[in-house]
Amino acid sequence: MPVALKTSPDGTVAQALGDVYRRLAGVCGALDVRLARAAGAQGGVTAAELATERGALDAFVEAEAARVHDRYGVRPRPDVAASRALHDYAWTVGMLMGGPWYLERRVPRIRPEDLRLDLASGTYTINPGSELACLADDPVAGRPGALTLPQEEQLRAQLRMALADHMRPLLAAIGPVARRRSRALWGMVSDDLVSALWYLGRMLGQEGAAIRAATEVLPVAVPPYPTGADFRHLAGADGRRHPTRTRTGCCMFYAIRPAEACSTCPRTGDAERLRRLES
Repeated sequence: MPVALKTSPDGTVAQALGDVYRRLAGVCGALDVRLARAAGAQGGVTAAELATERGALDAFVEAEAARVHDRYGVRPRPDVAASRALHDYAWTVGMLMGGPWYLERRVPRIRPEDLRLDLASGTYTINPGSELACLADDPVAGRPGALTLPQEEQLRAQLRMALADHMRPLLAAIGPVARRRSRALWGMVSDDLVSALWYLGRMLGQEGAAIRAATEVLPVAVPPYPTGADFRHLAGADGRRHPTRTRTGCCMFYAIRPAEACSTCPRTGDAERLRRLES
């Protein structure tokens, strides 16, 4: 796909980010994101507009309510639609930031104005920016727009900070609509970062490595994230151990399909989790 990118002065950082976003889109079928063909307006709403314009936020929630109705024949409450919309957004941003870190040890800075959402289709469009953090041995280290860090833990901290900085304005705007307070909102963000890394690992045939990576990013509660990755294992009848975890910030799917709560939902018991895993 030919793409005209916003660039740092020599274009290296933007090109690197464009390349990894293409790779993620190719690997992750659940990631509905495209690269912008040109800088500037692309239609839809930006993350910045969702956080600052009530009309855009209301349209965001209503679009999710319409998708739920189309898929499941249920008209969700506004707070449920808001939670579902936030869940999709947080997972997408978690993948767009956590994916490059997992694949290449690069953490992009995604400005709210660089990410757009088509409300009708649910497709995201990203303008690769001109800033990322990386380690000293990275080929882009020292290039304009690259923040070079000496240690892995500093890079993980940069991932946590970059995601928090991006999500904070949207959480402040959508919290009252979703009828959720700070812990539940940040719990959803941490859940979706962990979930994105876990999913990426499964798509690459690297589930164990991805679980270890997610646990390194969130080994325990690290403010503003209220809990760690908290993976555990369930033993099946054949002795196999299956990884699982329990979400902190519920995605509210149970309110749409009460009998089909997510496998990581607090409402789903271990026996049901095992049944799904083994089938």
